[in-house]
Amino acid sequence: MSKSKVYFTTMHTTSSENLLQKLERLMRTAGIEAIDFHKKYAAIKIHFGEPGNLSYLRPNYARAVADVVKKLGGYPFLTDCNTLYVGGRKNALEHIESAYVNGFTPYTTGCHIIIGDGLKGNDDVPVPVSNGEYIKEAKIGRAIVDADIILSLTHFKCHECTGIGGTIKNLGMGCGSRGGKMEMHSNGKPFVNQEACVGCGMCTKNCAHGAITVNNRKASVDHEKCVGCGRCIGACPMDAVYSENNEANDILSYKMAEYAKAVVEGKPQFHISLVIDVSPFCDCHPENDSPIIPDVGMFASFDPVALDLACAQAALKQPVLSGSRLDEMPKDYEDHFTNTHPVTNWRAQIDHGEKIGLGSTDYELIEI
Repeated sequence: MSKSKVYFTTMHTTSSENLLQKLERLMRTAGIEAIDFHKKYAAIKIHFGEPGNLSYLRPNYARAVADVVKKLGGYPFLTDCNTLYVGGRKNALEHIESAYVNGFTPYTTGCHIIIGDGLKGNDDVPVPVSNGEYIKEAKIGRAIVDADIILSLTHFKCHECTGIGGTIKNLGMGCGSRGGKMEMHSNGKPFVNQEACVGCGMCTKNCAHGAITVNNRKASVDHEKCVGCGRCIGACPMDAVYSENNEANDILSYKMAEYAKAVVEGKPQFHISLVIDVSPFCDCHPENDSPIIPDVGMFASFDPVALDLACAQAALKQPVLSGSRLDEMPKDYEDHFTNTHPVTNWRAQIDHGEKIGLGSTDYELIEI
């Protein structure tokens, strides 16, 4: 079997080619024109960024992808599914408004926004997962299922539960409805280190299910109400909220890979990942910390597994930026992602994705 091809270009530009033109050249060199877009609906899966977060991808990049689709005769639309936690994207109206606030309008991107799982996050379709070990039927947003072609435009970054937030996460977690997200998160329930907790209440503000209470300036989690979304872990300024064991996070990653397979299986697919502004937390946070490494570049591939691995391995070669969260963390591992979030295993989603046939870790990196 031949190696999967991952195409790469740096963020360097010339007077004759800006970054958006370079992104188009990357997509065309990577072979996007092999897809028949003629009069086909193309879902561009993207993260619009939680209001207050500034590390999400600029709308200009989405415009570049949408313009290529239109030049090839397709009908592009930007999409994401509603979130499980409280914030600016938990229903379609607030989600679209948040996208507009962050600059994603039909006038800036050249295409419309369709929230994949509908107004309240419950408009999903059960999609079988071939070779699924944890998920037999994934709950995928209906608009995404209805699309003829799946494209993804990903901001590659760290993640507090899965180690990295790359293409697999963008597709798997991002295309699951609210019910699908609950299913993926259901194996992990957080705990509170009572000695470290100061009772600030940030965890309660970020819990959409009323599972966390603060008494005598100490928080506690009701596991009967908790869905295991992990939002409280990232919200805690004292790092007092934690996952009890690594297996829960690994299972989340396995389920996420299986959801990603349900999204793309049987459809033409193409994926782009930008390793820039590599923040220590997900863009779902209403804030962003400084990047942990320098900007690397733009990657593209038909294989989401190979793409994530190529992005991760390129990021691991970068120096740690002074003053970043990673710079301040203990260096117990020779791994930027594990040092940033020691209870995570970023390889879990990639290795399981290869195991179930989502893609391959055997890749060739081609720089343009």
